Amino acid sequence: MARDLAAETFWRMPARFGVAHIFGPSYSLRCLVFHNISSSHSPFTNGISVDTTAEEFEAALRFITAYYTPVRLDQVLASYQGRSLPDRAVLVTFDDGYASVAKLAAPLCQKFAVPAVFFVNAAFLDNQRLAPDNLICYVAQAYGMKTINAAARVVRGKEGSDLESLGEIFGVFFPSLTLAEREAFLETLKEIAGINEHRLAEEASLYLSSTQLRALATFDFEIGNHTYSHVHCRTLSKSDLGQEVSGNKAKLEAVSRTKVRSFSLPYGLAKDLTTELKTVLEQSGHEVAFLSESVANDRGAECFSLDRVNPRTNNEGTLFFDLEVLPRLRFIRNRLFRTPAPALTHARGLS
Repeated sequence: MARDLAAETFWRMPARFGVAHIFGPSYSLRCLVFHNISSSHSPFTNGISVDTTAEEFEAALRFITAYYTPVRLDQVLASYQGRSLPDRAVLVTFDDGYASVAKLAAPLCQKFAVPAVFFVNAAFLDNQRLAPDNLICYVAQAYGMKTINAAARVVRGKEGSDLESLGEIFGVFFPSLTLAEREAFLETLKEIAGINEHRLAEEASLYLSSTQLRALATFDFEIGNHTYSHVHCRTLSKSDLGQEVSGNKAKLEAVSRTKVRSFSLPYGLAKDLTTELKTVLEQSGHEVAFLSESVANDRGAECFSLDRVNPRTNNEGTLFFDLEVLPRLRFIRNRLFRTPAPALTHARGLS
């Protein structure tokens, strides 16, 4: 592939970091996002690109500690108060609260002395329910897209063409639904497929337990908010936002016994960072929020729209290219072709 060839070419350059700088802005903070650390294939995650093997993750940490300076969330927040971040600062984060972060990722982070932020959906703690993405992946693998389309037709009627892929479900169908419509779709899907969600969730044991969450906090890792039930935020009402954002923050704080200061948007899209969501985040005591569009954060990046990179972990070349080159190119693209999002009243920029 041309992308792999470009990555290899850049990585072989003697002055690769200097060359990368030519392609875009002064890159103040690099943020990485991982999800599930697993070497085995699972019908719950196949097709949604959330799996990283333990070997790949360890290699990524070795790469990070060799060429970058890992930072804590405290340091990121302090940078908005005038303190400088170190050169090539990088923040490591995890989304979705998979149990593998406690079993595999956290010990590896400790081994390499890399701080991390773990963004969690309280609805799935202790494996009483399945997150929508994992449930839909399982149904697609076990029963096929016909079952998913049958449930979709119940919610949206017979109008519209059939959904053909997981990407279309999460990228087009889900963002168009209200919270109530999404819950109706999921309930209908379970009914048509004959799924006992509670039993299936317990058997799969995909997510953190409350005990594991508290242990992560005592390991000196940061716990963050990822909404209560992993939803697109663009269609949420004021009451929905209270439940999904403020309510989830309170639940996580009660379980972890630590303060939750950060938020990451499920699916990571700027379209979901609405003015209403920004207001709720600010009023509920959140200090920083993260996207996942793999765009470079320049020195003027607002604290409620910091971006993260979801990197390929094949080798050092692809890691470098995904972290240093492509985010800068996307930054330039966005400046040229996108309308700036509305800023918070008290928006701050990285120093």
